[in-house]
Amino acid sequence: MEVRQSFHDELNQLVIDLLIMGDMVEQSIKKSVTALKNQDIELAQQVIEEEHNIDEMELKIEDNCLKLIAMQQPMAKDLRKIATVLKIITDLERIADHANDIARVCIRIGFDPLIKPLVDIPRMAEKVQAMVKKALDAFVNENVELAHEVCTDDDEIDSLHDQIFRELLTYMLENPKNISQATQLLFVSSYLERIGDHATNLGEWLIYMVTGVRKELND
Repeated sequence: MEVRQSFHDELNQLVIDLLIMGDMVEQSIKKSVTALKNQDIELAQQVIEEEHNIDEMELKIEDNCLKLIAMQQPMAKDLRKIATVLKIITDLERIADHANDIARVCIRIGFDPLIKPLVDIPRMAEKVQAMVKKALDAFVNENVELAHEVCTDDDEIDSLHDQIFRELLTYMLENPKNISQATQLLFVSSYLERIGDHATNLGEWLIYMVTGVRKELND
């Protein structure tokens, strides 16, 4: 009985660490786009420096997952839960990589005047950040319906990405001097779109954990 209780305590700690990592990643998205919008180079540097903490958390969780599998030999749903944690931390780390990419775009643009006020990109960032949170909430509550909502949200992200692409392309055509910065902003939109895809992956892994079935939410 004590062994079983110890196992569940360790499993609960995995979930706590996962949520800590998730919050770190959400903040990384928020900070990187805030840095870009405000041309705050110092904040962008902070995002880059803090990525190391996210990488360390990923390694810690991964190590604890593998130890739990080796020592406790979990079965059925418990095993799926640990496997899901392993998959989720990989997607979270990749999301952090994209936040880092956005911070680097901020540094490349520097203090050059922005070709347009940034409205849609921060809106897109808020939405993908909310998607990550929703996917993690779905995981904690084992809520399959909430996981499906993440997929619907991703459709909106794709539409925003297309809208931003068309708008920036117009800026490029109007003035060749805009091409360099517009290209950098296109990269940012692409990074956010990929974050949305990774958030959808989180939802897919939750569905697998609950049902034992892999389901593509975005074909």
